[in-house]
Amino acid sequence: MLAKVTTRLVGAAALIGALLTLGPPAGTAEAAVPDTIPLTITNNSGRGDALYVYNLGTQLSTGRQGWADANGTFHAWPAGGNPPTPAPDAAITGPAAGRSATIRIPKFSGRIYFSYGQKIVFKLTTGGLVQPAVQNPTDPNRNILFNWSEYTLNDAGIWLNSTQVDMFSAPYSVGVQRGDGSTISAGKLKSGGYSGFFNTLRAQSGGWGNLIQTRPDGTVLRALSPLYGVETGALSGNVLDDYINRVWQKYATTTLTVTPFADQPAIKYYGRVSGGVMNFTNSSGAVVTSFQKPDAGSIFGCHRLLDAPNDAVRGPISRTLCAGFNRSTLLVNPNQPDTSSANFYRDAVTNHYARAVHAQMADGKAYAFAFDDVGAHESLVHDGSPRQAYLTLDPLS
Repeated sequence: MLAKVTTRLVGAAALIGALLTLGPPAGTAEAAVPDTIPLTITNNSGRGDALYVYNLGTQLSTGRQGWADANGTFHAWPAGGNPPTPAPDAAITGPAAGRSATIRIPKFSGRIYFSYGQKIVFKLTTGGLVQPAVQNPTDPNRNILFNWSEYTLNDAGIWLNSTQVDMFSAPYSVGVQRGDGSTISAGKLKSGGYSGFFNTLRAQSGGWGNLIQTRPDGTVLRALSPLYGVETGALSGNVLDDYINRVWQKYATTTLTVTPFADQPAIKYYGRVSGGVMNFTNSSGAVVTSFQKPDAGSIFGCHRLLDAPNDAVRGPISRTLCAGFNRSTLLVNPNQPDTSSANFYRDAVTNHYARAVHAQMADGKAYAFAFDDVGAHESLVHDGSPRQAYLTLDPLS
């Protein structure tokens, strides 16, 4: 199972503490993975403005945070300050529209940012790097068109994704050339998928169009995730209440069966609501964990009342609940996770942001919320002996 793949951003001074690793720990590969591999960036955006690329994260061999230059050489961040101080300029000049360029990426767990027209403003505080937090209207990156991919390259190979967990913005897809020479890719939008996504949000009643951010001149920049919509007041905190109440009512008289591990079907947990709390028991009838009725923020963020610690019981159950709430499958299937997309987002009360993201993907797969990998619906490529990685910037149309 893939770990949660985004570091949660909270306010303008959010930090990269330690970006979570996408995949197993180093040292589990059958064949050695080079210290760096090539990443080919292809600019199919059709945009004429300058492109800037950044490779930021944690050096896995030392645990130090920093950035990598175009040759894959690691540079540790200097000490920051309070208030935050400007970070060194880590920008790599990207290829012009219609062209490609190849850089080297090292054994990192981090993010590959890219921006159009302007460099991203990064600062350092005493705890590390301050990431862009465009849900904050005063963030210096608020009017910059940018996005990022997340990756881990370690001794066991590469995990590279496209993500919309925090926002939907400048489109791109990712790919890997495997050790056998074949190529796999993920994150490609359908033709017209970029504008199709925003049109879907605008047409959805209930304030979902308020997630869209524009420049003062009206240029569309991004749509915030519904978590940030709730946190900033752009989306009502009651937006999922009707569905949440129906779920709690149903499982007061019906058992919710969770089988969290696809490769261990004998491990099952049984949920029932009693006294307003959903208690889960194991096969012996012992209560193993309990959940208060969640709110929209907990569901969209897969945290707080749906916290998912990295353990063997509560975390896997919480992941399953989070996916079921976001995909609105809990009322139609008492056996979770529901891994077939046939039932996803069919209730009138659902995560319409995630629905719109998946609907516009060429293969239907995306990271529209943190645990979209439940049932393997995520936009992720992986190989244990990668020859090369790819980042393709697509048209904003």
